Amino acid sequence: MKAYLALTRNELRLALRDKQVLFFNYMFPLIFFFLLATMLHAERSSAITMIVTNVLVIGVLGNGFFGAGIRAVQDREQNILRRFKVAPISPLPILGASLTTGVLLFIPAVLLTFGLANIVYGMPLPDRPVSLVLFLAIGALAFRGIGLIVAAVANSTAESTLLVQMLYMPMMFLSGAMIPSSMLPRWTQTAAQFLPASYLVSGMQGIITQHETFARNWRSAAALVVTLGLSIFVAARLFRWEKDEKLKASAKLWVAGVMVPFVALGVYQFRTSEQILKNRALWRQLQRGDSFLIRNARIFVGDGRVVDPGSVLVRKGRIEAVYEGIAPDASSLKAEAIEASGKTVMPGLVDVHVHIGAPGGFYADAKDVAAEHVPERNLAQYLYCGITTVKSTGDLLDTSLALRARVADGDLLGAELFVSGPLFTSESGHGTEYFSWLQGPARAAAEEQFVRMPKTPDEARRQVRELKARGVDAIKAVLESGRTGMLFARMDLAVFRAVIEESATAQLPSAVHTGGARDVEDAVDAGASGIEHGSFSDAIPEAVLARMAQAGITYDPTLSVLEGVRDLLAGRGDLLRRSLVQQAVSQKLLNGTSAAIKEGRFTDAGRAAGADSALKIAQDNLRRAWKAGVPLVTGSDAGNALIFAGPTVHRELQLWVDAGIPPSVALQAATWNAAKLLRAPERIGLVTPGHDANLLIVDGDPTRDIGATERISMVVLKGERVRRVDLFDAAKNPLQ
Repeated sequence: MKAYLALTRNELRLALRDKQVLFFNYMFPLIFFFLLATMLHAERSSAITMIVTNVLVIGVLGNGFFGAGIRAVQDREQNILRRFKVAPISPLPILGASLTTGVLLFIPAVLLTFGLANIVYGMPLPDRPVSLVLFLAIGALAFRGIGLIVAAVANSTAESTLLVQMLYMPMMFLSGAMIPSSMLPRWTQTAAQFLPASYLVSGMQGIITQHETFARNWRSAAALVVTLGLSIFVAARLFRWEKDEKLKASAKLWVAGVMVPFVALGVYQFRTSEQILKNRALWRQLQRGDSFLIRNARIFVGDGRVVDPGSVLVRKGRIEAVYEGIAPDASSLKAEAIEASGKTVMPGLVDVHVHIGAPGGFYADAKDVAAEHVPERNLAQYLYCGITTVKSTGDLLDTSLALRARVADGDLLGAELFVSGPLFTSESGHGTEYFSWLQGPARAAAEEQFVRMPKTPDEARRQVRELKARGVDAIKAVLESGRTGMLFARMDLAVFRAVIEESATAQLPSAVHTGGARDVEDAVDAGASGIEHGSFSDAIPEAVLARMAQAGITYDPTLSVLEGVRDLLAGRGDLLRRSLVQQAVSQKLLNGTSAAIKEGRFTDAGRAAGADSALKIAQDNLRRAWKAGVPLVTGSDAGNALIFAGPTVHRELQLWVDAGIPPSVALQAATWNAAKLLRAPERIGLVTPGHDANLLIVDGDPTRDIGATERISMVVLKGERVRRVDLFDAAKNPLQ
């Protein structure tokens, strides 16, 4: 112990006298820190957390490889180690002193970096300092240990320099220490999973930005600890006191041997992609940390109010302030200025009725359904079109929940997804026809994911509670007997009421698919939260509409689905040629759908006329519901024929205006009203301080010309300015 302490004191004294050591430990990181901070405008973004991580990781690498790997070889060549040989002492005190010295020299750099980030750029101090210090210390020791192995196997300073560069450069450029991993090609991200520095970077970023604990990063920490242990063992075994002692070339394989823990960890990560997903989430969080001022715009707040002119300050994913009149100076707010004169800022739109697993058209080859990853692509299409939130109202349960998690975690960039879960219906009721062609276990498995068919009120209540436990956001029930040519078994009203009542008890909003006025009245009697479709066959009585208005029951007319059915049956492809459809929908789907229409596969003039009559009835019901004061919400029923995810929401708004609904009323239905139905009014649906920065910026004034919603200038999701062209690029937004 005395030898170890004496050597440590001596090492520190010599290091603090060495200008090269002082420069690379303190001055070089400072230069790098301020250079990056200036280039990335750290004062107005969350890039400072990435900069701090980069500076410290590069410090750890330099401290380990250059401070130990090259320095120890120089000591041997200068016969400094030879003097200790006659002491006599074992190599362990010398190695231990080197490890300790490296960590002690690194501590001031850590304190300096965090202090400057906090004082100059306002970065909050880490809220898990113990986890951070422990993880950093293990990382510094592990890389110092790797450096000592380099020193042990290198026969000269030149050789150690070459070995250090072979390790240092890949770790610096592939691990995320210099360039965020998510910006690199997928193959380099995969290769980086075998590099120790990758786990140091992601672990530090996780602790700093995502408030993770040390325990959350136990795999990375364990691999670093094992590496440290192996490094000490190998460095001691191969330790040489004099420069004339030579090692065989095969001894250099010990460097690779120390990497074994990370090879094992890399294989695990290769199979799970856990590290890549974490890096992608960290990158997403960084993208959402910018500060910018959208100035001199017209602001449609969401609840009917308009601020003209006005400006919106976005900071760290939320709306920090809304200014009326002349915009403040962006630099005084430490924000980037975005000029929006002649544009309208509004909340991101909401679609409360989607089938995320259906494409909305027809593929020429059925294999393309899987190849194009329809559910994931649909969410990307929604975001491309400025719809930042959607509610699934009839999809496979497990798929929907997994997809919701991917979006929430930042792994997939797409619209935020709310999940209703399986449809409550009856045997042979609407929803069961989609799997009628299946038999046996295959049909049972499909129905388990898509429908619930309770036979008693008690069973209905239990099934609602089970779905609540699974984490669904809402409940959907079907109350419809169908029409001539397509009849369905209608749910028993006692069972139906049990579904609605238990949903209310579970604090889950309930939406009811209805087919006619009688269905609407029964749903209102049961206390449903919202009516989907309403009636396509007859007028909803004024008394029922009055009760809906009084109870705050929402109405979603889904006019688009009738237009889509009508055009398909009439053999018209006009909806395919809309500009936003051409931009957002895949070419394979457009080509297959166009071919199906041209072939006349679905053409039926009589049924097309019937669909057109149903559309007129639905528009009249919508108009009367608005006049009665019923709260309106927008749903497209995307996934049905010619109802494409994303563009159809804009078309739905146009159909409303054609029916006589004022544009501002339609816009409120697609923003604030929808947010309230989803039970999320505290964070979406309004352009107001404290809300998520989910914004749609368009050219023109949609409160006068509803078609302006399609002239998209910018989409913002939780503070991230979405690069819309990247949404369908598998390298930048993996859909699989």
